[in-house]
Formats: sequence, C-alpha cells, structure tokens
Amino acid sequence: MSPFFRRGSGRVTPEQAHRLVADGQAVLLDVRETQEWNAGHAPGALHLPLTRLMAGAPLPTAAEGKRVVAVCRSGNRSRTAADLLTAAGLEATDVTGGMTAWARQGLPVTGVNGSGGVIA
Repeated sequence: MSPFFRRGSGRVTPEQAHRLVADGQAVLLDVRETQEWNAGHAPGALHLPLTRLMAGAPLPTAAEGKRVVAVCRSGNRSRTAADLLTAAGLEATDVTGGMTAWARQGLPVTGVNGSGGVIA
C-alpha cells in the first residue's frame, strides 16, 4: 500500500496528486458542487459532489476498486470526503490546498466544454 493511502494518512500536494493520477495509481475525485466543477476542473477528474457522497451516492463507476484522491476548492470538503471513503474501507486521501493550489502550481484546469477553466 502506498504511504499516501493508509487509514489516517497525510494529505498529498497537488503535484503528488497529479503524478499519482498520471501514473494510473489513483483516480482524482472532484467533490465540489456542479457550478464549481463546470467553471474548471482537472482534466480526467471524476465528479461527485460531497453533498451527494454524504447522502450515500455511489462512486462513479470509473473509481470503483481504485485508490481515490479527493479534491475540492481549498481542501476542506476533500478532507471530509477522504475520511468518509476511508471509513467505508477504501484507500483515499486528499489534496492539500485543493484546486486553488492545483491551479497556482500551474497544473492543468479545463472547463466543461474543453476550454481553459477557472477555479470558482
């Protein structure tokens, strides 16, 4: 098991998250609300708002059986999501600083139509 994905583990930086996803070691799960997702998200990320996850919605099919790196705008909601997922027995962590830090580090952000996105 990766040190990033143990129960109660520390968080990952945006660069670490990007590398984990690019290397196929995890999926990126954006837990922001739909309007935030539509404004801009990481290419290839999956979307499931924290409100739906807390209500018991299942993970997107593409995340089933995989390690999950949760991300939100600043890192608060994603920490809650990672805690929920690990409590359910999944390997999960989250991104320190969220999508704000992701964009600040120059990592890619796209809008719903494939154009350059913004962090809302």
